[in-house]
Amino acid sequence: MDSRLQLIDSHAHLDFPEFDTDRAELIVEMQQAGISNFIVPGVSATHWQNQLKVVEQFSCFFGLGIHPWYSDALNIVNQLDSLHALLASHKKNKQSHLVAVGECGLDKLHNSYFDTQLKVFTAQIEFAIEFDLPLIIHAVKAHEEVLKLLKVLNPQKKGVIHGFYGGPELASRYVNLGYKLGIGGLLLNDNAPKLQQTVAQLPLDAFVLETDSPAMAPKNSQNYRNTPLILPNILQKIANLQKKSAVLISEQMFSNVTQLFDL
Repeated sequence: MDSRLQLIDSHAHLDFPEFDTDRAELIVEMQQAGISNFIVPGVSATHWQNQLKVVEQFSCFFGLGIHPWYSDALNIVNQLDSLHALLASHKKNKQSHLVAVGECGLDKLHNSYFDTQLKVFTAQIEFAIEFDLPLIIHAVKAHEEVLKLLKVLNPQKKGVIHGFYGGPELASRYVNLGYKLGIGGLLLNDNAPKLQQTVAQLPLDAFVLETDSPAMAPKNSQNYRNTPLILPNILQKIANLQKKSAVLISEQMFSNVTQLFDL
């Protein structure tokens, strides 16, 4: 890989148990591949303790949030209270690497109650406003509802629509509101013409790189888990679609992610 390329994975769940056996080795490999850092999103109260342990051990950036898949937990009100307290604590700590609220959002494909998802997502948008942090947003088959909430509540720091898979029209609606689109391994799939069209047509400042590791491995991957090591492949695919050099793309992606999350 070109030694001039410097990459940041804006969405990698490297705290998950899939990485327990070789996390340190993987992070060394990432550094050797030019991946200088990564952001670990939070997903639920049951995950936060281990997430924060991993974050502290490897000095990486992180978000704190409740993923829509976990929004119907019996103790969800207590979880939101705990999340607020944790955000407040890390926001006060100048040494903290907290950079976002999330992963949060809406997912109509999941069997959790959608009304509860709406309440939990709304609360987290309000936390993002209160603590002046960008959002890491999970949006699956619920874009109209997500867009409506973002317009109505209008958080100033905006955020990223993670794992974006839609076409240019939907993409432009988010970008016009000030949001970035997280582009990951889906771009490498042959059956992603809408997403490839989006990446070819929208300006480069609309995107950040991500992998959603260990999930969302490209279909042609031989690995049982996804890792940030596919970032150079995603970068090269963006370069091909935009008909620009990989170095130029990497510089813009680095600028986008550092500005969005104030790294």
